[in-house]
Amino acid sequence: MKVKDVMTTLLVTIHKDTSYHDAAKILREKNISGAPVVDDAGNLVGVLSEKDLFRVLYPFYSSFYTNPEAYTDFEEREKKIEEIKDHHIEKFMTKVVIFADPDMPVMKIGSIMLSRGINRIPVVENGKIVGIVSRHDIFKNIFEKHL
Repeated sequence: MKVKDVMTTLLVTIHKDTSYHDAAKILREKNISGAPVVDDAGNLVGVLSEKDLFRVLYPFYSSFYTNPEAYTDFEEREKKIEEIKDHHIEKFMTKVVIFADPDMPVMKIGSIMLSRGINRIPVVENGKIVGIVSRHDIFKNIFEKHL
């Protein structure tokens, strides 16, 4: 099977200037855990996942190392979302994007997902996003075909 056989073509994309608040709302309302991030021209510039949004609520290692006492009140850490809710997701998204070609074997992209801990990968053809493939898409289709 090829990526084009299992990918989702009804895409939800998020613009890089979308706020943290609005991006979280999109993911929640669309019931998805991540989406490709695009610029004004529709070019893929990143991927945003729930993990990216969640990670920013915690300190970076350097901040924690220099001031650990500021990060031990977990009730207070939850309020960090108020500080960042209007920031653009371009700050938080994953910028180094692995993408798939529609003709790539699903087992190849699946191995990349597993080895890199990635749940979804945009599918790009001629420089444009044409779909997205998830581990779930691969798993479901392989087992439906072979079991």
